[in-house]
Amino acid sequence: MAMTDFKTQIAELLSQQVEGLTREEIRAMLEIPPEMSMGDYAFPCFRLAKLMRKAPNQIAKSIAESLGNQALFDKVEPVNAYVNMFLSRSLFMKDVVLAVAETGEDYGRSQVGRGRKVLVEYSSPNIAKPFHIGHIRTTVIGNSIYKIYDFLGYDTVRINHLGDYGTQFGKMIVAYRRWGNREDVQREPIKTLLSYYTKFHEEAEKDPSLDDEARAAFTALENGAEEELALWQWFRDESLKEFSRVYQILGIEFDSFAGESFYSDKMPRVVELLKEKALLQESEGARIVDLTPYGLTAALITKKDGSTLYITRDIAAAIYRKEHYDFYKNLYVVGSQQNLHFQQWIKILELMGFDWAADCVHIGFGMVSLEDGTLSTRQGRVVFLEEVLRRAVEKTREIILEKNVNTDSVDVTARQVGIGAVIFNELSNSRIKDYVFSWDKVLNFDGETGPYVQYTHARAGSVLRNGGQAAEQALAAAGQADTSFLTDDDAYELGRLIYRFPEVILEAAEKYEPSMITRHVVDVAQSFNRFYHNQHILVEDEAEKQARLLLTYAAKQTIKNGLKLLGMEVPERM
Repeated sequence: MAMTDFKTQIAELLSQQVEGLTREEIRAMLEIPPEMSMGDYAFPCFRLAKLMRKAPNQIAKSIAESLGNQALFDKVEPVNAYVNMFLSRSLFMKDVVLAVAETGEDYGRSQVGRGRKVLVEYSSPNIAKPFHIGHIRTTVIGNSIYKIYDFLGYDTVRINHLGDYGTQFGKMIVAYRRWGNREDVQREPIKTLLSYYTKFHEEAEKDPSLDDEARAAFTALENGAEEELALWQWFRDESLKEFSRVYQILGIEFDSFAGESFYSDKMPRVVELLKEKALLQESEGARIVDLTPYGLTAALITKKDGSTLYITRDIAAAIYRKEHYDFYKNLYVVGSQQNLHFQQWIKILELMGFDWAADCVHIGFGMVSLEDGTLSTRQGRVVFLEEVLRRAVEKTREIILEKNVNTDSVDVTARQVGIGAVIFNELSNSRIKDYVFSWDKVLNFDGETGPYVQYTHARAGSVLRNGGQAAEQALAAAGQADTSFLTDDDAYELGRLIYRFPEVILEAAEKYEPSMITRHVVDVAQSFNRFYHNQHILVEDEAEKQARLLLTYAAKQTIKNGLKLLGMEVPERM
């Protein structure tokens, strides 16, 4: 069942009272008052003064009088130039609880994206480098954006654009040949390869000829030399094994692992196209596209030695994706430090005459730092993401045992809550903000955290289990529920938040902002806890009990659907 669009219904009623404005214009003018005590919707009459040649407060008064007897409203009041409308609470609550009871896991889902393909590129770690706490943002934000678009009916493709190309592979190959051995790499791939990388930088400072050796090794790799290619493939396979452990812990999957190397043979075509469009210029032996007329710096396309750069690869990748997937949107979840880079290559696509350049969207985000400073791979100052996730699970396990939490399995719940806490913390800030990772904040069971929301979901589940047969009957006969028992402020405020959930999902998709869902789920949880504390749910009166159990179910399902969109698991008992 689709939920009633009350705004459109009100606009329809108002359009019969107001001349000179369409129903759509009236709908757009409707406001939601800042306080519940001022009604559910307000209609400002300033614009009508000219049309109707009357004072706005007089217009408001006459509209309020004529709407007052409509079944849709409990009351309608004129306040100065506004018409404040209070919906019939009983009618509204019936609509909400029935919609959730009938759709369940699909509450908030829609088909707005049917037939449109959206690509989401996220995570994209570098091969042979640590998958560290700095990668958590792109991984978790990207996964949630994928889930939101998928829930809205888009045909969604998850792309992990691996950093598996570039001069650093020349460095790795040289370092491995000089100081490496196979057993160490197989035992601890990333840590071992990282130690080679760090050693290379230390040694190259003393002996700069190593850099030339590394460049030569990378050129050999680009030209498909057998030995270099075999080493590169091995480094890639070993790294992917390690990355996939982290993805498994987070419950994240991908449809494509086509990384930078995948586009190496697609670059010459890009350079040719740029030549054809007369966009390339020589500059000290290198080739550039001059973007200064557009307020951007010049973009380097090929270096003096003819080797290509990131920007060339990104252009090649975008063209390939358009031809291969014919996307509606091509989304890149990449840190904000890359803003200029994205502005440059998207501008170049536009100058090449590709009108779909505007469908390539860079979704930037702020940096994560540790309480004791920033991260650096070269100096080996990293915190492995896997360690963070494991510690979160261990610490949660300790808390569960210490608080004697009721659970089906301590291990399963510790994993769901520990990993969930890290994900929720990650998605509770607006993505553009930098933030400092703090253990105490992440694992707090009170306040606006993942464990708090998961606990609220489990509490609602426990109420429904205690309701037993009454809860089952309430769900089975939701259409007959007597929602006059749900008209107090606590129940109504909760109902309003549940009603808004589908709208929040659409807004989050439009703004590429999962934190909107995080914040909304916290609001629903806090509102449910107020309802739970202030109202008795399992009362004697059967009709009243069923109505309250129905609202409890609606709150629980909304929280669950919201947390799933963030990429979290939701324990039934806690």
